Amino acid sequence: MVPLRVHLLAALVCLALCQYEDEDYVPPSLIGPSTANCDRECECPINFPSAMYCDSRKLKFVPMVPSGIKYLYLQNNQIDEIKPGVFDNVTSELRWLVLDNNQITNGKIASGTIDKLTALEKLFFSHNLLTEPVVPPSKSLDELKMTHNKLNKFPSGLLSDKENLTSVNVQHNELTSEAVAGAFKGSKKLLSLDVSHNKLKKLPVGVPASLEILYADYNDIDGIGSGYLSKVPSLRSLRMSHNKLVDSGIPAGVFNVTSLEELDLSFNKLQTIPDINEELEQLYLQANEINKFDLSSFCKFVTPVNYSHLKHLRLDANNITHSSMPPEAPECLRVASEILFE
Repeated sequence: MVPLRVHLLAALVCLALCQYEDEDYVPPSLIGPSTANCDRECECPINFPSAMYCDSRKLKFVPMVPSGIKYLYLQNNQIDEIKPGVFDNVTSELRWLVLDNNQITNGKIASGTIDKLTALEKLFFSHNLLTEPVVPPSKSLDELKMTHNKLNKFPSGLLSDKENLTSVNVQHNELTSEAVAGAFKGSKKLLSLDVSHNKLKKLPVGVPASLEILYADYNDIDGIGSGYLSKVPSLRSLRMSHNKLVDSGIPAGVFNVTSLEELDLSFNKLQTIPDINEELEQLYLQANEINKFDLSSFCKFVTPVNYSHLKHLRLDANNITHSSMPPEAPECLRVASEILFE
């Protein structure tokens, strides 16, 4: 049974996020008339006076934000500049700032704007033209999303004082391994990190031990450091599909850690099945060059209480078939509901 608090959290997230991500959301104009102090280009519904809707209005710049606004929606415009003073009335009030799908560059963000937002909790800055992250001074920041930009640098220590940061998503950028070295140190509560679709040659170093989800799909990674996963003892999901992984880049036992529940190594160049821990539940190895089914990769020995907990195993688009499985495989993989070979 799903705990009640999960349902409540989902409802709260949808209340805010779905307003600009869900095609079926009710426009702010239908919520009620706008408050008197709202910028004429935007809407601040009386029934939701702490929100200011300026999305999808062909705006060229960020309007002046009146006091009392906590949630500011500026996505889907043509904004290429953030002028001085626009946030002066809400430096300690603004909680959410949504700037997705605009044309903003670092050079057109005036000093004294985002760098003065001391209470910001969520910053969405995807689909713009940023070359390096824009991070507010707020220690309350818990989510940072800057996907589909042109990020090629991420200064070390930039997030070191972000004690409440739980999620960072910088997929679809131009980040290299050197660019993110030490970038995520200090974020002691970071749970989710997505660096997919970049130019990494290795997994980010210095990630906090709190990390539970790491996505690094579509990079140029050819191996993983010995002991890397031992430094992230809470990691539950690791995705490294569409990279350049080869057997020589996978140290013995590197994935044999008890915390992992999901491991995606699909679309690489592996020829053997790496050793995994018996606690792993999801393993994706499709579209590699695997030519042998070694049962010891899943079970070192089998007893009534020692067996693999794999539920889903994908081996399709490799050089093995169902007949490659040894007769004793069902004992080892006794809880697997899906094993795909083709």
